Amino acid sequence: MSGVEVITFGCRLNTYESEVMRAEAEKAGLNNAILVNTCAVTGEAVRQARQAIRRARRDNPHARIIVTGCAAQTEKEVFASMAEVDAVLGNEEKLKSASYRSLPDFGVSAEEKLRVNDIMSVRATAPQMVKHIDGHVRAFIQVQNGCDHRCTFCIIPYGRGNSRSVPMGAVVDQARKLVDGGYSEIVLTGVDATSYGADLPGTPTLGLLAKTLLKQVPDIRRLRLSSIDGIEADSHLFDLIADEARFMPHLHLSLQHGDDMILKRMKRRHSSADARAFTDQVRRLRPEISLGADMIAGFPTETEDMFANAVRLAEDCGIAHLHVFPYSPRPGTPAARMPQLDRALVKDRAARLRATGAALHARHLESMVGSEQMLLVENNGLAHTENFTLVDAAGLKPRALVPVTIAGHNGKHLTMQVKQMAAA
Repeated sequence: MSGVEVITFGCRLNTYESEVMRAEAEKAGLNNAILVNTCAVTGEAVRQARQAIRRARRDNPHARIIVTGCAAQTEKEVFASMAEVDAVLGNEEKLKSASYRSLPDFGVSAEEKLRVNDIMSVRATAPQMVKHIDGHVRAFIQVQNGCDHRCTFCIIPYGRGNSRSVPMGAVVDQARKLVDGGYSEIVLTGVDATSYGADLPGTPTLGLLAKTLLKQVPDIRRLRLSSIDGIEADSHLFDLIADEARFMPHLHLSLQHGDDMILKRMKRRHSSADARAFTDQVRRLRPEISLGADMIAGFPTETEDMFANAVRLAEDCGIAHLHVFPYSPRPGTPAARMPQLDRALVKDRAARLRATGAALHARHLESMVGSEQMLLVENNGLAHTENFTLVDAAGLKPRALVPVTIAGHNGKHLTMQVKQMAAA
């Protein structure tokens, strides 16, 4: 191989940062290199990264393999000890061209491979400019990094550091650059995006940032948020949901559970009643809105009744796009020291919660049949409606915005009327 290849795991923030990494590595003159941008959210994500590294070495015996990302930050020694790995960079180091100019020589010890600083010492997030997001028709912009909260199951603050925000002007500049590059849709991303602005002068909020973007960059056709904590939503965000057509009617919520005792043991800041109140409010403001959510099954001490409360919350909130994670103990987190459930039970509950999610998704698909929708066409024969529902869109041009009528669904995706497709 030649040039720089990037293998990305995890969240949209990692996807955005991978483009920064590629640009910085190329600026440094790096060649014949594979950058692996890892995720630490579950043990399975770490396992997949290690597997990908071994496969990359088999396929590219002479390439330099550099591992970075959250798992590299939190488990640096694990990756440095792999014979396939030539260097390990921290989450701060991966975004700087100087890191790629000062890589260790081949064949050094595990300790010499490490270029990982104390992420908790990082106090600012410098704006990172990219011209495009490789392979994506939607553009991501990093507006925030890190997290000040300490949920008992989560290792991510130790991989990302404390919360820090990108100044509003830099976000506006990046949005202009991406829109000028042909992107119709912008997605604002962060580790804890709704904490945006607490560390900036005047303490602007995520809602105010989104309002400002739509005003300052009028050519943005569609604006989304990646994931939010409903308990942190502000009045500006509710204004956008109610009144701004370019703010897309879809929110992905960090719910995690539906039982109040488990939420306390998770050290979450909301109750099940808070979640219901938030979803009720956004539906009153924007009836066509669809909701996604992350939920964990099999958290330590979870009883069958507690699990049933999680299922009930997903149903009561009408979560159309449910992402279910079987609880995964992360070393160093408080939850890993709590009484654990049998792994078979954890997997069983995750499967049952996913079945609930599938039923809710099917109900959502059925509710959209016959509606008029504006699609943004992806590169893989699929498209997203404004409320982020997937549509089979074979034959439509990627990156196009296309009005269609929804004809039906196949249980997973919406389908279009053939006549409307041909007219497009």
